[in-house]
Parts: sequence; C-alpha cells; structure tokens
Amino acid sequence: MDIKDLLIKDVMIMDLQATDKQEAIDEMVAKMYAGGRISDIQTYKEGILAREAQTSTGLGDGIAMPHAKNNAVKEATVLFAKSRKGIDYESLDGQPVYLFFMIAAPEGANDTHLQALAALSKLLVNPDFVAQLKNAKTPEQVQELFQSAEQKRREAEQQEQALQASPKAGEKFIVAVTACPTGIAHTYMAEDALKKKAKEMGIEIKVETNGSEGIKNKLTAEEIARADGVIVAADKKVEMNRFNGKNLVNRPVSDGIRKPEELIDLAVSNNAPVFHGKDDGSHSAEDDAAEGSVGSRIYKDLMNGVSHMLPFVIGGGIAIALSFMIDQFLGVPQDQLASLGSYNEAASWFNQIGSAAFGFMLPVLAGFIASSIADRPGLIVGFAAGALANTGGAGFLGALIGGFLAGYVIVLLKKLFRNLPKSLDGIKTILFYPVFGLLITGAAMLLINIPMKVINDGLNSFLLGLDGTNAALLGALLAGMMAVDLGGPINKAAYVFGTASIATSLTEGGSVIMAAVMAGGMVPPLAIFIATLLFKNKFTQDQKDAGLTNLIMGLSFVTEGAIPFAAADPLRVIPGFIVGSALTGALVGGMGIRLLAPHGGIFVALLLNNPIMYLLFIAVGALVSAIVVGSLKKSVIEVKA
Repeated sequence: MDIKDLLIKDVMIMDLQATDKQEAIDEMVAKMYAGGRISDIQTYKEGILAREAQTSTGLGDGIAMPHAKNNAVKEATVLFAKSRKGIDYESLDGQPVYLFFMIAAPEGANDTHLQALAALSKLLVNPDFVAQLKNAKTPEQVQELFQSAEQKRREAEQQEQALQASPKAGEKFIVAVTACPTGIAHTYMAEDALKKKAKEMGIEIKVETNGSEGIKNKLTAEEIARADGVIVAADKKVEMNRFNGKNLVNRPVSDGIRKPEELIDLAVSNNAPVFHGKDDGSHSAEDDAAEGSVGSRIYKDLMNGVSHMLPFVIGGGIAIALSFMIDQFLGVPQDQLASLGSYNEAASWFNQIGSAAFGFMLPVLAGFIASSIADRPGLIVGFAAGALANTGGAGFLGALIGGFLAGYVIVLLKKLFRNLPKSLDGIKTILFYPVFGLLITGAAMLLINIPMKVINDGLNSFLLGLDGTNAALLGALLAGMMAVDLGGPINKAAYVFGTASIATSLTEGGSVIMAAVMAGGMVPPLAIFIATLLFKNKFTQDQKDAGLTNLIMGLSFVTEGAIPFAAADPLRVIPGFIVGSALTGALVGGMGIRLLAPHGGIFVALLLNNPIMYLLFIAVGALVSAIVVGSLKKSVIEVKA
C-alpha cells in the first residue's frame, strides 16, 4: 500500500482553524470521524492523548505527527492538515507547528500498512519536500507531491542497497538502533535522518528499527564487531548486551531525528563511553543513564515484582473469600467460629487452594524484583529471599527488601567474577551465582528478619486494630492517593499497600485498607459518568458519549478510564477526583468494611462483609466528585466537523 492510498483527500484540512494543541486534536479527530475513517471519536482520541502524554509528537521544524492505533479505526489513514499561522503544539524544539499528519492505524494493522506509515515518516525528514508541502494549495497537489517524493525515495534506497553490497575499503562504519514506544513514526524518522546524514558525511551505516512491525534490519554479530561505534536512539528498552565493549552513544529517539550529525560524530570519534553489558557486572555512566534515574529504576524493579505477584494474590484471595462465603452459607457452630473458612469440607477445599496460591505471593514478589535488577540469575536468589521473609515473619516489607537485596548481591557477584577465565563463563550462571548469591542473601535475610518481624508484627497489629476514626483517616488518605495520578506511581503505592494488607487479614475475613483502596479507585471514572449527565454544557459531545464507557470501567475498578478527562483539564478535574475518593475511603474505613479480593470492582461485591453500604459509599463519593468537577470546569464550545 502506497502513501497516496492513505492520504485521503476527503479528510485533508488545508486551512486548520485551531489556535492551540487541544483544539487542533479535536478538529482533526472530528474530520476523521466525519470522513468515516474512525467509528468512535472518544476511543480514538484517548489513543492520541495517551501517546501525547508519553512525549509530544511535535517533532520540530514545524511538523507534528499525532498517532494512535486502536479498534476505533476503520481503515488506515493519514490526515494531512496545514495551519497558516502555526500552532503551539508543545513541540520538541518549542517552535510552532504548521504541518500535521494524524495517523490512524487499525488494531492488528498488517505490515503493509505499517511500512507505508514508516515511509511517510522518512519523507518528512527532507526539508525541501516539507517546504513544498507548506506551499501546496489543494489536496490534489499534496497527493502529487507525495507520489513524486516516494518514487525518489525508492530509487535512493536501491542505490543505497547497491552501495552496502560493496562497501568501500577504509570507510568508517557504524550501526544504530532506533525505537519509540509506539513504533509508528519516530522510529523510522530517526532511521532515515541517521542514514541521510551518514551518507552526507561519507560514513557507512546500518540502522535496526524496533517498530510496530517488529525488529527490521536486525544487526548481526559480524556487523556489530566491525562497527567503529554504536548509536542507540530509543525511548524504550532494546537489546543492549550485544554491544558490550563498543563505544556507544545512547540518546532519546528525538535526538536521532534532530541531531543525527552530533550522534554520528560522537560514535566515530571514540569519545563515546564504552558500554559494558550486565553479564560482566559493570556499568558506565552511560549505561546507568540508559536506564533512567535511580528513582525510575527502583520503581520499574518494584512494579516488575508487583505485576507478577498480583495474579497469585487475586486468585488466592478470591478463593479464600469464597471459602468464607461457603461456610457462612452452610453454617458454622458458635464454638467453631475460629474455623470459619475451613469448617465445611467444600470451604476447606477452596481455602487450601487459595492458601497455596497465597504462599507464592512473597517469593514471587522478591524473585521478580531481583530478576529485574540482575536478570535471570537474580530469580532463584530473590525467590529464596521472599520465602525466608515469609517463614521468618518479615512479611511483605521483608520480601520487598529481600528482592532488592538479592538483585544487588547478584550484581556484586557479577563484578567480582567478571575477570574469571573465559572457560568458566558457563559455570558462573549455573553454579557460582546461585550458590554464593543464595548463601549471602540467605544469611543477610536471617538477620534482616529479626527487626523486620518486629516492624511487621507492629504494622499488622495496627492494621487489625483499626476502627472508627483511625480507619477512616487511613482509608481517606489511601483512597485519595488512588485518584491523584490515576494509575501512576502514587496510585500504585496506595494499591501495593492495600494488596499487602490482605495477607495480614485473612483470618479477619478481609482487609479494611484494600476495601478503601478499591473504592477510591472506582470513584473517578464513575464521577465522570455522573458529571457528563449533570453538567452537559461542560463536556464536548464525544466526552459525553464516553460517559457510558467510564461507567463500565468504574464499576470494574479500572481507574485509568478517567485519564483523558484529567489530562485535558487537570487543575479542575483531579481535585474533584481526590475529594470524592477520599470521602469514600473515609466512609468505608469508618464502617470497617472488609475485602479479601485485590481487584474486581462490583464483580467481587459479594466477597465484602457489607456490600450494600460499600456500593452506597462509592455512589456518594462519585456524586460529590462529579459535583466538584462540574462546578470547577468551564463551559465548552464544541468544534464542529
């Protein structure tokens, strides 16, 4: 499929009327819908906003390429729009945008579509071509320009392939990898910019792309070994250990587009840091920079453990909750209430199954934290640290410490063993790392468990003793945190705390904290649903249409459904979310409502000790939140298609 087949004349906007970024997105999305290229405005727009939240698609030099790939797209389309005055689109270079290319890719788009979209990205690197587009007056002229430019690009690629087949002796050679989170635009624009600049500089280059269509032009071991330098222009994780020992320039993908000459100069000058892969345990400053700040690395490692732990908590928690329900239904004598959840045979089965799953919770948490830090060698040591925390009474906090400890012990061992003879490389992973890692971490955990057990027991006593005002205050705090960043680090911190509290409250029939956390997370999307009904003049039509979607997401405990609304007007929307969620958390905590399941929304309502009041408190919080949001928001004037 050629680009001209994606550039539909009926959805081009030759005179964009918008004056700011939000209006531009609304106008282009509305045009897509009017042209029959998308089936749902809100769903497609959510995809556009989610991509913009990662980093602006205003690439610089007056060009923006907002893009989304979701099930609202009927057919792959590129909407061309031109602004005469220019729009502040929060571009990477801070300059106004004059040319827009809004890309719509259907869910599961085949490689042909993605290749055509990648080709579009490459063409826009040519400043002469961009200047011609700015002067185009009609949709027909735009199509003709692309058709001509695409033909020239194909001819250039054929010449490049011929040159690569017979490289010149003595010519500098570098390899590069480009990647962005979505892999539709930036990946290929960086590829083309690097190749074009390298050609001008007389340097041979091969660029591997990590895009939506997978890895293309994969670098071989021979090419990497021959390379005088390496460039990684990426905003997501790529395979790095293969570059061990090479001079490596590691930058965001936007630098590959805007600063290709600087990157190439560094790569061939031998001034770039030498990269050391994790296998030998060493890190240069550039290696650390590639993984982000210390805080972001800790967060990533923690979330790796939590994400792997959650299925065990959810499955085990629901099974144990069902055992309590069965005993309550079948009946338990007054003198046997201590056996609630395992008195009747059927209840005992569910309890055993759930407890078995719960038994893996702490080892899995610690194991996958450690593997995130130290790769596979950290897994066994982390599992053992989590198991020791479990048996030693150190609980969730002990396993958390154990996971990080295990990971960094393995990192230390890699550094200590990196100078061993090459013949012992094979034995390091299967013998040295697990044995020494286990002994060092295990001994440390036996000591750490002593103070951590005291702390854990104190925390458990505090949580189990929560009632009245104390429970209401803690419930309000954690539920409010769920609404601060709607799935971000603060939200996750509250959720992890709630999940950890389940393990300490199995015998009590559930956790008050978990109940407050889940209720707080359900409020924001439900508040949006109510607000779109009560304050119709404060929302656009596509936002009102999304109200029903938020109702379903709220009832299912999917807090992220409210993100597009918060992103569009954070200062007026988020405070309302926090007020409503905190109120609900306080009511749930004050009433002592307990929950054993860490997820599920209304679908696990029967596992609560007071489901009617729980749902009522959520409704109250959502209503209050909706009123606050509706009162703070300004009336909107919709952009007509």
